Amino acid sequence: MNKPFDKIKLHGFNNLTKSLSFSIYDICYAKTEQQRKEYIEYIDEQYSADRLTDILGEVVDIIGANILNVSRQDYDPQGASVTILISEEPIEQQTTYDVDEAPGPLPETVVAHLDKSHICVHTYPEAHPDDGICTFRADIEVSTCGIISPLKALNFLIHSLESDVVTIDYRVRGFTRDVDGVKHYIDHAINSIQNYMTEDTKEAYQMMDVNVYQENLFHTKMMLKETDLNTYLFGVSTADLSEDEEEEIRSKLTREMQEIFYGRNLPDTE
Repeated sequence: MNKPFDKIKLHGFNNLTKSLSFSIYDICYAKTEQQRKEYIEYIDEQYSADRLTDILGEVVDIIGANILNVSRQDYDPQGASVTILISEEPIEQQTTYDVDEAPGPLPETVVAHLDKSHICVHTYPEAHPDDGICTFRADIEVSTCGIISPLKALNFLIHSLESDVVTIDYRVRGFTRDVDGVKHYIDHAINSIQNYMTEDTKEAYQMMDVNVYQENLFHTKMMLKETDLNTYLFGVSTADLSEDEEEEIRSKLTREMQEIFYGRNLPDTE
C-alpha cells in the first residue's frame, strides 16, 4: 500500500473514527469443586476491576490521551467492568503522535472515553460443570477520533493478559477533508494488524488474517502454539497426573482453543 498519509493538511478537525475491538480468551482446567474455587480466586485477582483499570490507564498513556474520570465494578462470583472518561487534548497540548505501522510498547468494563472516543472492557467467566474446561473471555474496545490511533495499545494488552486465543477487529470509519475539500477515508497506511505486534508475539501464535482493504476492515485471529500444561491446572500439577489423565486434559484444552480459533465445533474423534 502506498503511504500518502504522512502530511495531510486538514480543513478543521480529523473526523475519522478508528476502532480496535478484540476478545482475549484465557482457558484453564478445573475439574473438582475445590479446583473451580481456586479458579475463581485466580479470576478475581487476575481480572479484577482494579487491575483492569491499571492496565487501561497504561493504554491511555500509550495512545497519548488523558484520563478524566473512572467508573468500575467487580461482580460476584467473578468478572468486572470499568469505564474511564478521557480526553484527546490536554491539559497540555500534545503535538507529536506515533502513526508508524509498527508494534507499540510491551508491559514491564473498562470504557475509557475520549472527549470524542472511548475505551472499554467487559469480562465473561465461564466453566463447564462436567468437562472441567473453564474459558474466561475479556472483550476490549479502544475507539478513538482524530490523530490518536488505538493500534499502539494492542501489543501491550496481549502481553498484559493471559492470552491463549485472541480475535481482533480494526476498522476506520467516516471521513475527513483536506484543505481542498477532498475526502480521506483513512489517514495512515496499514496492510495487517500483525504489523503492530512484536516478532516474539508473532512467533508464539498461529495467526490468520481476513482483511477487506477497500472497506478499511482488518481482522486477525491468534492461537498460542505451545503451552505448559501446569499453567492451566488448579490444585494439581502434571506430577500428580497419570499419562492418560495428562493426555486427556491436553486434548480437551487443545480442542477448546481450536474451536474458538476456527469459530466452529469440531467433530468428535471417538
